[in-house]
Amino acid sequence: MNRINQKLKENKKLLSIYFTAGYPNIDDTVSIIQDLEKNGVDMIEIGLPFSDPLADGPTIQDSSTQALKNGMTTELLFEQLKNIRKTVNIPLIIMGYFNPMFQYGVEAFCKKCQDIGIDGLIIPDLPVDVYHEEYQIIFEKYGLTNVFLITPQTSDERIRYIDSISNGFIYMVSSASTTGTQSGFGDEQTQYFERIAKMNLKNPQVIGFGISNNETFTQATQYAKGAIIGSAFVKHVTNEGTKTIDTFVDTILN
Repeated sequence: MNRINQKLKENKKLLSIYFTAGYPNIDDTVSIIQDLEKNGVDMIEIGLPFSDPLADGPTIQDSSTQALKNGMTTELLFEQLKNIRKTVNIPLIIMGYFNPMFQYGVEAFCKKCQDIGIDGLIIPDLPVDVYHEEYQIIFEKYGLTNVFLITPQTSDERIRYIDSISNGFIYMVSSASTTGTQSGFGDEQTQYFERIAKMNLKNPQVIGFGISNNETFTQATQYAKGAIIGSAFVKHVTNEGTKTIDTFVDTILN
């Protein structure tokens, strides 16, 4: 069973953390992953930096720009991660845009992910229909879970279609905006969370965008299996460096 599915079966609310590979420094990728696992994070999204990150807010855009300036590439990321499974057991997901994967070769990219021990991919700009018709068979061949995003504007019909071709979790974007932090969720977002919870989808949901502290983590996980933190963590390593990851995780979970 895929590590993602094993993790989703655990009787707890899950914390997933996103960070940008090669940021703040080019060689920080592996140590950040190891520190996150050591401090109780359940899943990690490794951001593959891209020059035109459509869904990302300024914090993650800036980290991507810096990572590219640092010299981060797809090939270098794979090289950095080649021995990651000797020290890390939790699910690892690469989050990135389709262009670098297409340039690399979709099947070659998927095979490399399998070789390294990557469990899944999140590709915000790969349309669900295109994935289903052209790439699902390749992802499944290499044991990769593809995670789709839904937003408050996604129709019930579309959500059920996404649920039917998914085999891990559904990434619930909390609002129709780019990534970033906020102080709490309003009535509109709460109603959206409740609506999705009542749909009884076969795949659990994990909520992302706008989660930055214990309050928003607790709010989100009332309605979903877990929550994803990206911008707040990237801000933390920007301002505090990578030596206080334990403090950051502790403030989310406790």
